[in-house]
Order: sequence, then C-alpha cells, then structure tokens
Amino acid sequence: MKDAAAGYLSVFRSGLFTGKRIIVTGGGSGIGRCTAHELAHLGADVIITGRGEDKLKKVVEEITDDGGKCTFKAFDIRDEDAVRKAIGEIVAEGEPVTGLVNNAGGQYPSPLEAISTKGFETVLRTNVVGAFNVSRELVTQSMKDTGGAIVNITADFWAGMPTMGHSGAARAACDNLAKTAAVEWGRFGIRTNAVAPGWVASSGFDTYEDPGVQAMLPQLKNMVPLGRIATEAEIASVIVFLLSDGANFISGASIRVDGGGSLFSPLFPPQGAKNSESYQGFHRYVPPKALRKKD
Repeated sequence: MKDAAAGYLSVFRSGLFTGKRIIVTGGGSGIGRCTAHELAHLGADVIITGRGEDKLKKVVEEITDDGGKCTFKAFDIRDEDAVRKAIGEIVAEGEPVTGLVNNAGGQYPSPLEAISTKGFETVLRTNVVGAFNVSRELVTQSMKDTGGAIVNITADFWAGMPTMGHSGAARAACDNLAKTAAVEWGRFGIRTNAVAPGWVASSGFDTYEDPGVQAMLPQLKNMVPLGRIATEAEIASVIVFLLSDGANFISGASIRVDGGGSLFSPLFPPQGAKNSESYQGFHRYVPPKALRKKD
C-alpha cells in the first residue's frame, strides 16, 4: 500500500472538480471507494451512498483525513421511495449535483439452473433497477436544469457471463440504459456513458468465500492479453475522465477497461506479456486476500 500521507496520485490536474458535487453509489468499498477518493482529491464535494453506514463512515473519515470533502447518505437504491427521499435531501443540502457514478451492485456465482427467481430478481434490482432509480430521481429533481454527466459501471458481459447469468443480464441492461438515457436526456445537456471493467483486484474478490474460487483468482491474468488484471485506480481514472469537461462530447459510449480480456480467443490465447505496468494511484489501496504476496 502506498503511503496515505502522500495523497492520491491522480493523473489529472489538481482542482479539476473544484466546486462540483458528485454522487458515487456503492462508495463504501472497491471501485466506488477508490473513485470517491480520486474525485475528492481533485476538489469535488463527494456524496457516497450505500446501505451500510459503518463502511460509508470509514470512507468519509479517510477522505476527510486526506483533506477532501465527503459526506454519506445511507439508503437502499432498490427502494424507490427511499431513493426519492435521499436524492431530495442531497439536492437540498448544497450546490447542484452535476455528476453521478452508478457503481453500486452485487452478485454471487451460480449456474443458471441453480438461481432462484428471487435471486435473479435481486441481482437485477441491485445492478440495474437501482441505477435507474437514482438516475431518474437526480435528473427529474435537479440535473435536467443544470446538465451533468452520469457513468454506469457495468462489466465484461460481451460474451455472456457463465456462472453469473443474473449479473450478465443486469449489466447488459445497465449498458443499454446508458445508451437510451444518452438519447433521451441529451436535450438537458446530460451525458450518460458506461464503463465496463474486466477483472479488477478489488475488495470484491474477498466476497467470494469458496476456496476453489479463491484459488482461481490469481490465474485470471492468464486470460488477459496484457497479462495482468486491473487496479481499482485504472477503472477510477476512466470514470473521472468521463465526468470531466474533456469528455463533454462523449455520450452513449461503452468503454471496456479490461486489458483486452473481453477479446479472448482460443485461436490465439494470451502468449504471456511484458511492458504492461499497473497504474496504482490509490494511496490507501489494500490488495484482496487472494492476491496478497505470501511470506
């Protein structure tokens, strides 16, 4: 882990988001936490959301200790009334919110035949219905008057997602939601895009408790042409770019951040890689258990 005292090592200029308010859903861990840190480091007033107050409070404390601005709002993005209330409170508490990162999500490994209808619906509600709820409320309550940028976090669903069919369906829907929103909300000056991470060395790896899955995680790099998996910071930097003024004419795009993994072909499997170094700007990053070096 980098020295926390050194601060986030962003590739973007200091003060890029000064005066901007940005919501990051699922900001208590993983990519959401990392993105919130980078945005705050760049001057944004960040509001992170999630269901668990403890994780959110910890991230707020981290960002505040680093000199950034961050608050939290705990609610369930699947609950329409709770979302409407929370967004109303956020909008009323300060300057207009002109950025949204729909990062919150979750899934569990399972073959399709073993997924219950309730389980399938739960994953869809978390990954796409929640993103819709938050986006719609922010647009109707505020962003249609100010313009802004929305980034949906999806996944590498392009060739299906075997053992995670519920997540693949939800992520594909979230990608298409961004495209539809780009067309319908463009008249408000709202840009909507999607970022599709491949395998990322984030705390999400720790949620898979099966020993077989944990043993497989370090091998994922062997299916990526660049010969490694992403850092959280490599995903966050793309999100930050899409929220920035430099992306002001990008809308309806889906950006794959996967090292070419989504293009895997058995006709030309990865040959081993060199000269591809990870970008690690996140000064508070802690590797997931499966990827920590053994003493």
